[in-house]
Amino acid sequence: MTWTAPTVTLTLTGAAGATALVAADRAAEWQRPGAFALFWLGMLVFTLPAAYWAVRRQPGPAPRTAVLVAYGCFTYLPKLLRNPAGPLYHDEYAHWRQSHEILLDGRLFEANPIVRVVGDFPGLHATVAALAALTGVSVWHAALAVLIAAHVLVVLGVAALAEQLWRDGRTAAVAALAYGLNSSFLFFDTQFGYESLAIPLMIWTLVALHRAIRGPQRTGWIAGTLLLAAATVVTHHLTALGLVAIMLIFAAALTGRRGCRPAAWTAWLLTLAVAGLVAGWLCWVAPKTAGYLDPYLGKALNQIAGILNDSGSGGRTLFKQSVAPWYEQKAAFAAPVLALAATAAAAWRLRRHRDPDPVDRGGAVAALLIGLCYFPAALLILTPSGAEGARRTWAFSYLGLALLVAPTAVALLDRKARAAGPALAALFTVLLVGNTAAGMNPSYRFPGPATYGSDTRSITPEVRAAADWLRATQGRDLRIVADRYSGLVFGSYGDQFPVTGSVTFPTYDLYLTQPGRPVPPPLLHQLSEWDFGYLIVDRRMAEQAPEIGIYFETNEPIPHDGRPAFTLGQLTKFDHTPWTIKIYDSGDIAIYRFDFSTLGGPQ
Repeated sequence: MTWTAPTVTLTLTGAAGATALVAADRAAEWQRPGAFALFWLGMLVFTLPAAYWAVRRQPGPAPRTAVLVAYGCFTYLPKLLRNPAGPLYHDEYAHWRQSHEILLDGRLFEANPIVRVVGDFPGLHATVAALAALTGVSVWHAALAVLIAAHVLVVLGVAALAEQLWRDGRTAAVAALAYGLNSSFLFFDTQFGYESLAIPLMIWTLVALHRAIRGPQRTGWIAGTLLLAAATVVTHHLTALGLVAIMLIFAAALTGRRGCRPAAWTAWLLTLAVAGLVAGWLCWVAPKTAGYLDPYLGKALNQIAGILNDSGSGGRTLFKQSVAPWYEQKAAFAAPVLALAATAAAAWRLRRHRDPDPVDRGGAVAALLIGLCYFPAALLILTPSGAEGARRTWAFSYLGLALLVAPTAVALLDRKARAAGPALAALFTVLLVGNTAAGMNPSYRFPGPATYGSDTRSITPEVRAAADWLRATQGRDLRIVADRYSGLVFGSYGDQFPVTGSVTFPTYDLYLTQPGRPVPPPLLHQLSEWDFGYLIVDRRMAEQAPEIGIYFETNEPIPHDGRPAFTLGQLTKFDHTPWTIKIYDSGDIAIYRFDFSTLGGPQ
């Protein structure tokens, strides 16, 4: 087969798909009907033909690789079109600030006020800042270049790993396409976040590991494994831990298998070496990481216990008050069931078709064990605290699923192509739609009107102008008290250090105190001792309930019953307290300067 047919087809469908995606965003922005339908039309009009050309028998390695590169580039479009000009998602503000600070000051490991462990993992930020410095482009555009390349490398890395395991280019292409169906692929793992670079590093570490245990030039591949693993470790904590877990499973799957002793020894030695790198980094460079992660896991486990007991407390209702269309919601519930059926079929085929190569057999068993981890995450997705963690596991568990089910899909195409082709296309469609709907809510995927309490739609020009004013008139690196959403802007574009409250430092008590009642003196003393200078008040808190149910932080003691938790009097009382001086007011946003010299007076 020549290059002409796939080139012409994918060029035309790519243009049509991109046009539909743009139209979907504009329909959502202008609140016109059809945004979801246009989005999926745009995605499927390209991805289904790409899958067709990738799994055909005729293409050689070069055409198939070209199709996968095109697939990787196109599947970055939804996120690129969502926010092409600057950060939008919650964590993007933290990573943008960290990269910007490195570019300005040239210092790594600086504290980050938005996500407190970000500064301890500088791999992404150093890469972006270096590219921005070398090319002269903005931090955001340097980040886009890095992220697009990383996204393509994810697709090619899964294909390379699958080809090493199954020794077949078509199977490798199916595995890469299957991995692209995971819930984090289109939006979460394409954001300006450290996992977006760490995941391709992890996958290519596994490629190098597989080469190291069986191929020629083992010394070079061992060095490559350790180098890529080290790059993963300095980029993202969870991905580094996930890498160690996958390597442990792979080494265990080889252990005791006849003919695998040298490979198993190499796998164990590399696993222990990488585990040592991770432990050393977390202990000596990033010791705050354990404390950062522990509350999420602990609260998720408590909420699971609440679901399982008779009261059923602690759960969350999927798609509650969601504007997602019915077919997205049905597909989201069907996707895990279909994935389980595909896993069962692949496991049955694996049991019946024994690979004569013991290393490949061990790798297949490891893929099965990794893929099975996907299903317990369904429990976590039912809890408010565990949902975020569940989303972060899909990048790992779906790698096992993709590697496992790919040979079964190819076998079906070879035996019953006429029936299997449409069935697999339908399965591809349901999994793509359902997993994406389960992974990101519509406000993350589509533009729309300003909505208070949405990480993506509550950032208005008014908030940005207030942050710019504070930086221009009062300076950078000021300690300020703010809510979650204004804190994102003041902490990134404003170059300030916002605090949004915690159990040990409940700054939200400032806002909760009723007019005429005293603010807890220990809190005011703590603010004074720690040199906090400014208070940000967003009066929308008295008018709207937050869309994601959070005003300040996840453990806040504030009622979330769908109605605003604050009165206007609570938010305007600072006009009269003797220890606050209003210095800025734009209507919704007010900025007060603390004057703690008056603490001895009445409050």
